[in-house]
Amino acid sequence: MTEVEELRNQLRQFAEERDWDQFHSPKNLAMALAGEAGELLENFQWLTEEQSRRPSPEVLAAAGEEIADVLLYLIRLADKHPTSRQDGRRGEVPYQARNRPQSTEPSMDLITRSSTGPRAIGLLAPSSGAPPPAIVDDRVIGQTVPTAGTALLWRGDFQNARQMLTAMAKRADRHPRKAKKPSSPAEAFHLHRQAQAQRARTLGMLLIELDADYGIALRRAPDIRQACVEAWGPGEGSTVVSLRELLGLVGAHEWRAKGIPIPALDGRIHPHYGVFTPIRREYVDLVAQAPLPQALSSLGLAFDVGTGTGVLAAVLARRGIARVVATDQDPRALACARENVDRLGLAKRVEVVEADLFPEGRAALVVCNPPWVPARPATPIERGIYDPESRMLRGFLAGLAAHLVPGGEGWLVLSDLAEHLGLRSREGFLAMIAAAGLEVAGRLDAKPRHPKASDVSDPLHGARAAEVTSLWRLTARPPNLP
Repeated sequence: MTEVEELRNQLRQFAEERDWDQFHSPKNLAMALAGEAGELLENFQWLTEEQSRRPSPEVLAAAGEEIADVLLYLIRLADKHPTSRQDGRRGEVPYQARNRPQSTEPSMDLITRSSTGPRAIGLLAPSSGAPPPAIVDDRVIGQTVPTAGTALLWRGDFQNARQMLTAMAKRADRHPRKAKKPSSPAEAFHLHRQAQAQRARTLGMLLIELDADYGIALRRAPDIRQACVEAWGPGEGSTVVSLRELLGLVGAHEWRAKGIPIPALDGRIHPHYGVFTPIRREYVDLVAQAPLPQALSSLGLAFDVGTGTGVLAAVLARRGIARVVATDQDPRALACARENVDRLGLAKRVEVVEADLFPEGRAALVVCNPPWVPARPATPIERGIYDPESRMLRGFLAGLAAHLVPGGEGWLVLSDLAEHLGLRSREGFLAMIAAAGLEVAGRLDAKPRHPKASDVSDPLHGARAAEVTSLWRLTARPPNLP
């Protein structure tokens, strides 16, 4: 028997003893494997090629833990996947399995680390070298928070768990004595994202158990069942989630129920969980104020590319455009946009369709508000903020001319925050416009009004204070011009 086969058998026994085999579908295991691979990537994301070959002891230890978890999930997935059982192929990577004591308590790996839904995996104990999850209750309030990296399964009063989370947040927000001073705005941005990711991971260690219908069997616990169903769909068994994510989910439910007032609509937008929320209203105001192209008088058709909540499509319809086609690829966004245009009484004028950027045909006006920062999103929710390698921006510019009628305009709503962070240059951006066969017909600017623009304690304050959001009016360059 090879070491891999021995480890496979140990994992089988480990799961069977705890009745966790019910959770180990190929889908769940593949999702868990992808999550662990993402955590492995975090250790190398901002290193140079040379630094990744000679990592620091801290990075080496952290990466080793994630590699171990990736391997264990991969072996378990290979064992459970039907194709693997048929052809008998197994990876021949030797690994010394860790012996863990049997426990009836849920493992920390029951925790969801995805915004798409709870993952009741229940496979492994914590990574190598990490302590097992601690069962804690009200008695720890006011005491020292357990060591960083220890998962805390809460068994006490729910409201006291919130106090515990606040204490953990204060501890996580303490600035290290020897914090690295960034040498450039781009480095400041990368260090800030690393710190935010570490903070999220630390606060995600406080766990709450949910029953099969998302009930919480703790004192003074709220009824969050409807919020969970809206975000994750019907429950499929008891699970454990982080309190931090659970509170975020409840906040999203309240936003969806109450809606966000949009003055340009004289109404409210009700965002769904996982859909980018239009809390920065300057870009909505720009679309509400920009002069409409003359081509709309002969063809009253506009496209809203990447509609999200549908707020810009609704603004265009309220401005008198006869028909608006709004597109998105995310099922959550499509459902959200349809619900919002229906609430606003615009369902007969706004059609929401699934499409990769553009719908078929040409329009007199094509609007797009892509993610503003060219970086990799760490969670599904961050896809509304970060656009890897400016893919959506480049795709919109490249296809715009082919979807405009003569005299039509494309409205690109974009912040210059990436320029102030050193992640994109103005020259490079204008070169993208020119390369797409477009020219700038005009531009409207607005200063941000969000609180971080004036928060001098923010690590990115310099860039945020200088930020300007612009609506770029783009037209197709005449064929006879170079």
